Amino acid sequence: MTTAGTRLLFDLRDPALQDDRYGYYRRVREREPVHRSPLGYWVVTGYDECDAVLRSPGVSTDFTDDPQWARVRGGPDSPVVASARRWMLTRGGGDHRRLRRMVSRALSPAAMARLRPRIRALVNEMIDEMGEGEADLIAGLALPLPVVVVCELVGIPLADADRCRQWTNTIADVVDPMVTPRMRRRMNEAVPEFSAYIAERLAERRAEPRDDLLSILLEPDAKGDRLSDEDIAAQILVLFNAGHETSVNVIGNGMVSLLQNPDQLRLLREQPELIERAFDELSRHNSAVQIMARQTIAPVEVGDVTIPAGASVFIVLGAAHHDPRRYPDPERLDVTRTGTSPLIFGSGPHYCIAATLGKMEVVIAFEELLRRYSSIELATTELPWYSHFTFLLGLRSLPLRLTYAD
Repeated sequence: MTTAGTRLLFDLRDPALQDDRYGYYRRVREREPVHRSPLGYWVVTGYDECDAVLRSPGVSTDFTDDPQWARVRGGPDSPVVASARRWMLTRGGGDHRRLRRMVSRALSPAAMARLRPRIRALVNEMIDEMGEGEADLIAGLALPLPVVVVCELVGIPLADADRCRQWTNTIADVVDPMVTPRMRRRMNEAVPEFSAYIAERLAERRAEPRDDLLSILLEPDAKGDRLSDEDIAAQILVLFNAGHETSVNVIGNGMVSLLQNPDQLRLLREQPELIERAFDELSRHNSAVQIMARQTIAPVEVGDVTIPAGASVFIVLGAAHHDPRRYPDPERLDVTRTGTSPLIFGSGPHYCIAATLGKMEVVIAFEELLRRYSSIELATTELPWYSHFTFLLGLRSLPLRLTYAD
């Protein structure tokens, strides 16, 4: 892409970004790890620089007050912008701490420990369904697993899982930098439908509380704070996406990385105790989250560069995870690598509240896949990555040839 005849250093629309993602990132990072684009935003590609921006108190996740951002999505009073304004993800300071405190009651270490055997049982049920021969790992396991887990955690009937996933996936397009008129219309239709659905479930819990997140969120916390129905629907929406997209793509992308590096796959088979550590390396190597967007509310110093207040910032995790200053020989997959700290769940105050759950799903999935199958091979020569560039990287499908272990 060009501006006044000059090729831009970084442009989301550049076809070269699709053709050679990590080579493209490398060229930007080597030239300017903190880059001010002529298109009006800043691009951060170095690991230390990305981590610093994510942790900075001068950085906000709230884009909802930006008139241009809101206008593209339907205006400040549109359903999707009004919903996004309530998300834990977009709140800062006391509002963020209050919402995080309320939701975290259902995501305690004890609650996660209780979920572990259920997740393992679900993974094995899905492996049984996939069987032997050719199967699609995305459709058979990676996609349904986190949806079912979140539904059970929240208290949503599994019969409604697909509907909820469709709603929340559609609404999640609000963070896409390239919102189209069709996306805008669908998002603003989905929010009222999803909110009405959650309101019905909350009415059921008021009449008959259960042991689920919906019931917990109706109760005041230790400080006596309560959430409105609108606030609860907004947090459930965030939890669906936080606990879904990343897990799906880490499983799919991670399996591709292992199949393309059979020595590392063999090592995990021989030493399954490494799988827990390997989660970080798989997350780093082909990052499920490629970019996070932030907005500065005060000047932010990153090395010898100052990003001014009021700037839009793209934090390019895909580039940070391949920064040789942080990871020697970054293109190489090494499941024994130590000190790996990928940023796919964020960093600082907005570190993903569902990170422990997401990691547990992925680790159990790989443990059982490698235990149950003696052979896992790609059944395609063309990997069907999503063709449009967004903040996420994932596969539409992953055809595999599978052979059960004796």
